[in-house]
Amino acid sequence: MLIDQFNKTIDDWIISLDQYSFDELLRKPDPGSWSIGQVYMHLVNETRYYISRVEDCLATNDHATEKMKEAGVTMLSNNAFPDARIKGEPDSIAKIQQPLSQSKLRQEMLALKTAMNDLWKRMLKQPTAGKTMHPGLGYFNAMEWFQFAEMHLRHHFRQKNRIEKGIRG
Repeated sequence: MLIDQFNKTIDDWIISLDQYSFDELLRKPDPGSWSIGQVYMHLVNETRYYISRVEDCLATNDHATEKMKEAGVTMLSNNAFPDARIKGEPDSIAKIQQPLSQSKLRQEMLALKTAMNDLWKRMLKQPTAGKTMHPGLGYFNAMEWFQFAEMHLRHHFRQKNRIEKGIRG
């Protein structure tokens, strides 16, 4: 079930926090890369956005007939992002803040888990047909946004592993 996969994925991120010192969370393998802490901050920020999209879908039946683009259909059908490394722009790399503390990151991740589990319960009790637009993939309903949030978390494990190798050798 999707909620079980989401909880497993976010729990893996939460447990992984214990593998790093705070210094390691802040260290970048090279100036053009994110730190692992920045990956966590990106996940927190993006998942908050996905939560807002799910909430918007649950609040309305607007855009119910709008379609998802083919790339979105493919991603959700595969239940995964494409296996390609996306090189971030230097400006976007610089915009992602470093975390303030490891404990704050843990709190943020736990808050996301709680929020998503609460949303899941609402989705089951309050099915709607509303959709909101993903900037590049077309219109998603609440369940599709939920799935996309889990896929996004899982997608960044590869990046975390690359950074980890870069900072630990």
